Amino acid sequence: MTDRHVDPERAQFDAFKALPRDTVIHMLNLVRFKDKATYPADHPLASANLNGAEAYANYGRDSGPVFERLGGRIVWRGAMEAMVIGPDGEHWDAMFVAEYPNSGAFMAMVTDPVYRQAVVHRQAAVETSRLIRTAPRETGSGRFAD
Repeated sequence: MTDRHVDPERAQFDAFKALPRDTVIHMLNLVRFKDKATYPADHPLASANLNGAEAYANYGRDSGPVFERLGGRIVWRGAMEAMVIGPDGEHWDAMFVAEYPNSGAFMAMVTDPVYRQAVVHRQAAVETSRLIRTAPRETGSGRFAD
């Protein structure tokens, strides 16, 4: 069993907020789903017997309009095929890069009331995840490091 990383820790969120706020950001998302979604007992889907992928689809459906309204878009999505360098047995069920016009848009999303209701689906769906803020850079040179 891996360590669960589903929501940011306070220190991680504070580090995010301390970075420049007026530039485009890319958020690398790596997500591993639970076999069976675990909603709070009082949630309408608690007894629906959904798997993690199904619960995550609910998260996307409910949070997507907020994400798009704030200028967000998915700039890359991929499916993991093989671990070439890294721990054997580590896998990710969803891999994508979300672009935000600035960190303020991300902050507005995570504090939006509609998003905050949608996040229960993510919490029910996710076994563990990584969310990594990156600064977009130019591509196309063919060199790995510039």
